[in-house]
Amino acid sequence: MNLEKARFNMIEQQIRPWEVLDQDVLDLLFVVKREEFVPLAYRQLAFADIEIPLGHAACMFAPKMEAHALQALRIRKHEKVLEIGTGSGYMAALLAAHAEHVWSVDIVPELTKAAHATTKRLGINNVTLETGDAARGWKSHAPYDVIMVSGSLPIMPPELLAQLKVGGRMFVITGEAPVMNAQLITRTTEETFQNTSLFETMATALINAPQPERFAF
Repeated sequence: MNLEKARFNMIEQQIRPWEVLDQDVLDLLFVVKREEFVPLAYRQLAFADIEIPLGHAACMFAPKMEAHALQALRIRKHEKVLEIGTGSGYMAALLAAHAEHVWSVDIVPELTKAAHATTKRLGINNVTLETGDAARGWKSHAPYDVIMVSGSLPIMPPELLAQLKVGGRMFVITGEAPVMNAQLITRTTEETFQNTSLFETMATALINAPQPERFAF
């Protein structure tokens, strides 16, 4: 497998046509090697337009989703980032390339351990990986300039919104099957938020994600 040719085709045939045109994002996809984070059994699919299973009911977003999130968030070098749902650690590595520091939290200890080994091996030093249930946020280092939710949420927990700084941005996929909505949420004041709908999609829900009330008759 010609990795560099496959990477080039991923960017030119999947990501750029999906309106990801930010050159900083496209350049970064050449630098942070996606295949390093993909489980060995799926290495041949590292650049395919699919979600890649990681075990423990987790999966990597499709490449175009990762790129679209990065483009929407527009992370700056002085910013502090929370990622919810570490998975393979690839998204944390992408975020870290543009941020001052990234805290990435996963509920599955095995995923945290594997991602830590990968980021350490690749010399990524501005990522802290922690294990815990962050479906409603992670107060330990709040507030954050940026929050990346690497999984879907049926409903938006207010506790998570409260952890964004004024001017902060969040990428999140909300709703339930068959249609979910990827959106960028910007905190404009202490009391107000601006929601920008990006695209419709489907994604695996975070473990322990808050659920809407169900009415029984």
